[in-house]
Amino acid sequence: MEKEMIHSTAVIHPGAKIADGVEVGPYVVIGENVSIGKGTKIGPHTVIDGWTEIGEDNNIFHMASVGAVPQDLKYKGEKTWLRIGNGNTIREFASLHLGTVTGDGETTVGDGNLFMAYSHVAHDCHIGNHVIMANSATLAGHVTVEDYAIMGGLSAVLQFTRIGAHVMVGGMTSITLDVPPYTIVTGDRTESRLRGLNLVGLKRRGFPEQTISSLKKAYKILSLSGMKLTEALEKMKSDIPTCPELEHFISFIESAKRGVTR
Repeated sequence: MEKEMIHSTAVIHPGAKIADGVEVGPYVVIGENVSIGKGTKIGPHTVIDGWTEIGEDNNIFHMASVGAVPQDLKYKGEKTWLRIGNGNTIREFASLHLGTVTGDGETTVGDGNLFMAYSHVAHDCHIGNHVIMANSATLAGHVTVEDYAIMGGLSAVLQFTRIGAHVMVGGMTSITLDVPPYTIVTGDRTESRLRGLNLVGLKRRGFPEQTISSLKKAYKILSLSGMKLTEALEKMKSDIPTCPELEHFISFIESAKRGVTR
């Protein structure tokens, strides 16, 4: 690592692997089992610990906590991981924790994500690519968030729940059931409901009109037909022209273990 890019007050364990071109700010603490890829910037007073792998060109702002032990009373210091990809932004006071041996053994984060101030990613969560977690959005353990999902400020997700691709979660929404891809969900602590497709997001990301039309039909069958879930899925398969997005919408619902928000 290039010494001139490491502030003199930073405390870095000799065993840590810091690539050339990493910037480390004042009073940063980096533990023994951390590796950080080139081009990553670490802001002042940030703590990075645990068995943590951080890729290239990430920007971690001041006071973030990355790789701390899980907030799980069953965790007894086992070797578990936090793996972060490339090009992520982790804002001030955000926290991302290691996995657990009772889970997947790792927490994973893809590429190009934004974790705003005070957001929290708990143990054994799996975050895709280009996800946005707004201020104080919170994931309990074992949560999966697929690509391009957006978590509104102060939203909270129950453990073992999944958020589908391109979902928009409204601010202060409590999620207790899986949220199907491409939808908008809002609510409060007692009840969350689908409010339609995330049409603005789909159009901004260039989805073809035919794909959006198929997803609209699927959404209406899921949320407005009054059918049982199994009947709704069969009708989607038989009545709507297929496309990869529709196939993902259906397979996501079919694989739900906690139930699906409707």
